[in-house]
Amino acid sequence: MQRQLARFLLVGEGNFSFSVYLYKARGCDTHIIATCYGSEESISEQAFTKSNVQFLRDKGAEVYFSVNCTKLKEYFLPATRDFDRIYFNFPHCGKKGGIKKNRELLAKFFCSCADVLAEKGDVHVALCKGQGGTPADLPVREWHNSWQVAEMAAEAGFILSGIEPFNIRDVDGYQCTGYRNRDKSFCLEGALNHIFTRSVPFLPSQPSVCKMELEGESVSCQIPQMFLEKISRNYLGIHSKHPVRTINEKLMDGLGRSFAVQKANSSFPLVFKDRTASLSSDAFWMVPVAKSHPEIKFLASRSYPGTDEDQDLSWTLGQYYLRPSLLVFLHSIVKQRDFPPRSLLAFSGLAFKKCKISVHVPPIFHEALFICALQEDVEDAQLLVESLMATLNSLLPSSEVKLDSLNQEPEISQQDIFLPSYGPFLLSPKYAVSVSCQGFDSNPKEFRVGTISTVRWQLSSVHQNALCVSLNLDLLAMCACDIFDWRMLWTSDERFAGQFSGGRLGVFQNFSLHPPAYGHNISFWLPEAETFREIQLHTIARCVSLETVVSIQLLDRYRHPRAPHATSLCYRLTYQSCDKALSRPLAAAMQMSLREELQRSLRVVVR
Repeated sequence: MQRQLARFLLVGEGNFSFSVYLYKARGCDTHIIATCYGSEESISEQAFTKSNVQFLRDKGAEVYFSVNCTKLKEYFLPATRDFDRIYFNFPHCGKKGGIKKNRELLAKFFCSCADVLAEKGDVHVALCKGQGGTPADLPVREWHNSWQVAEMAAEAGFILSGIEPFNIRDVDGYQCTGYRNRDKSFCLEGALNHIFTRSVPFLPSQPSVCKMELEGESVSCQIPQMFLEKISRNYLGIHSKHPVRTINEKLMDGLGRSFAVQKANSSFPLVFKDRTASLSSDAFWMVPVAKSHPEIKFLASRSYPGTDEDQDLSWTLGQYYLRPSLLVFLHSIVKQRDFPPRSLLAFSGLAFKKCKISVHVPPIFHEALFICALQEDVEDAQLLVESLMATLNSLLPSSEVKLDSLNQEPEISQQDIFLPSYGPFLLSPKYAVSVSCQGFDSNPKEFRVGTISTVRWQLSSVHQNALCVSLNLDLLAMCACDIFDWRMLWTSDERFAGQFSGGRLGVFQNFSLHPPAYGHNISFWLPEAETFREIQLHTIARCVSLETVVSIQLLDRYRHPRAPHATSLCYRLTYQSCDKALSRPLAAAMQMSLREELQRSLRVVVR
């Protein structure tokens, strides 16, 4: 079967010399469609342009005049669209247009491209030095003085996926012309070619109900959509090639050189009940649960809109949480299993923690748990620690892995894995496992990726102590593959998964360069009768913004001079997506939703 030719559309061509170059470079496997904004009559006296047009037509290329690049779907029937690539070299709306009108031209052009570009096609926009407004420009212009090309593209659902120099010496025969074919051409020294691709869309977030078995009962749990959608991914499944599964398998292989590793297949519920009421809703994700028995009194939750819509369910709060670690099931794990000497029991699964917003601290992650029964001596414990360190060093050859001895319970920080200390056992962390990585924002970052703990049982029915290794597979994958943002591990863009096919671990090549960021401030008066906790703001912002808020910074705290109990806080929120096209209007809409949700959930008065 004959391979179909790639179809390249060129818009805003002046003298068609770039089209001729492109045909000569790619003509054997590409069909060229070259268009010009001016009329054919306007070039009748330009010999160079006429000869280029004649060359293209003689070679079978299509040439069209009077084509407005901001209305492309009007010039091509649906059957003739789906272009594999669209070129627009040095766009300009006129010398008196100014930067604002050139931005508008770009925005309308990208929206027009969205109508005619193939699903996996790309758009190439060449701009003069400094115009693009990205860090790739040298020198970088002030943001307001650039064309903000990435932001204009985001409004049409495109992300910046590549930047390369536009070297006129590499484009044989190309002669750049000025606006509307005027003699004075653009200065091309330092020019850059910007390559844009479609991004995956944002999906609406609504709380959803899922059913599960919990302590022998059928229950319904209302889980935030941002978690529910991720729960179904099954990245640790046998057919997965995701980096977290590869890391987990390599950990078991490495530890298996010194221990007999038993991979447990038991599944545990995502939700557990805290019988001791020892957990804080500020540190753990509380979820409303409805049992099949209606004796529980109904409780509406402001944190979960729509809870009261289902009158057939009786919801309760305050006792049920998304599991912060597989360690909450440690007692049932050990009690029901035998541990031969030199054996490890391996579990893995999702865990959740409520934390302040940071691109390096995931609120949902894959945890690997390794349990080793301890005999009277400490030989097995020492061997496990040594084997773990050797395995981690082989997985992370460019990072520094170290153990920090803990003489007492470590303070909970944003990079800690939460280790519940309740139940029929005493969990005593012995070591914190840390990894220092290079390449995150050009500065080294240290991550607390896990802990090594001893378990001493309080029940006489359990006759052995144990050593537990708890590791955050997501942070390990980020360090192993140079992934700068935990959200990228959960992207639905196939360009991420494609880089790790076959279970390979390599340096991640980002496909969304210099995504635009939008800053918004919010000020509000605190309610007098209630205590405000900042993590509540982070939690609401995370949900409302579809996880596009990357930082929240307190700018100001103000106390009214005549009302000492009246306090106002001002925060700066930064919106930015690592894999999707986030536009300024969408970020503004999210900010408006945040204002409404804060007033509703926290009873603050937004200023």
